[in-house]
Amino acid sequence: MAKNILLTGGTGFIGKHLTDLLIDNGFSVSVLSRSDRKNTSSVTYYKWDLDRNYIDEEAILKADYIIHLAGEGIVEKRWTEKRKKDILESRTKPINLIFSILEKNNKTLDAFVSASAVGIYGADTNDTICTENTPPANDFLGITCQEWEKAVDKINSLGIRTVKVRTGIVLGKDEGFLKKVVPSFKLGFGTILGTGKQYVPWVHIADLCEIYLKAIVNEEMHGPYNACVTDNTTNAKLSKTLARLFRYKIWLPKAPVFILKIVLGEMSIAVLEGQRVSSQKIQETGFVFQFTDLERALASCLN
Repeated sequence: MAKNILLTGGTGFIGKHLTDLLIDNGFSVSVLSRSDRKNTSSVTYYKWDLDRNYIDEEAILKADYIIHLAGEGIVEKRWTEKRKKDILESRTKPINLIFSILEKNNKTLDAFVSASAVGIYGADTNDTICTENTPPANDFLGITCQEWEKAVDKINSLGIRTVKVRTGIVLGKDEGFLKKVVPSFKLGFGTILGTGKQYVPWVHIADLCEIYLKAIVNEEMHGPYNACVTDNTTNAKLSKTLARLFRYKIWLPKAPVFILKIVLGEMSIAVLEGQRVSSQKIQETGFVFQFTDLERALASCLN
């Protein structure tokens, strides 16, 4: 029988693409969903309700692997104290629930692979090239990622191989980051945010899904891996490249820092700051990125 992989966040942007890749590679896929969904020939859906601390245990007991993708969007809403709590708990609470079910049933897994983020290195643009050994930051994003990964460590304490995929901006057609920014660039109103010097670690959705697949099949992988192209892309470079793909040069002035801070509040650091990130560790596993050129990666998402 095919090995079963259970996804949290399986109905989201990354989850949908990853589901297709896993099925193409001979795995059976289960997905935890808040709403009732009909099973297909390829995917089995199970209910979960984090507000009620509920997960259908059959989904956990059936799984050979679990991939944890669920989490509230970082830049969907202003960071009120409640919103920050929701962002953190939407990442850690599912892991804690899964841990309790695994522990109660003495259930083991071949591996537990969890999303994480390069935000663990903090919102601070500087000359550092962050590796997986770079100390975590103490700002909101850094602390959130630390707590996220500590929850994963609880799974590891059960003797289960764990992998943490630290992701940056994910480029995909009509989804994720590009879904938010492309409309303004398409209309000719795209511009540079703040100084434009902030780094924007990015990865194409196809490469990210392949990294998750590699984390499943490569039993030597464990711990954190940066899942971003090391090309030192800045917001200015990203913005100018998008404008060029729509056949114009940016003509609007840079969006002022103080305006972004007023409009976005504390969340503005997510777009005004960013660090360079090394992909050396994942490449040392033999992984080869399909998309390393920013313009080619963006073009593939716009066609």
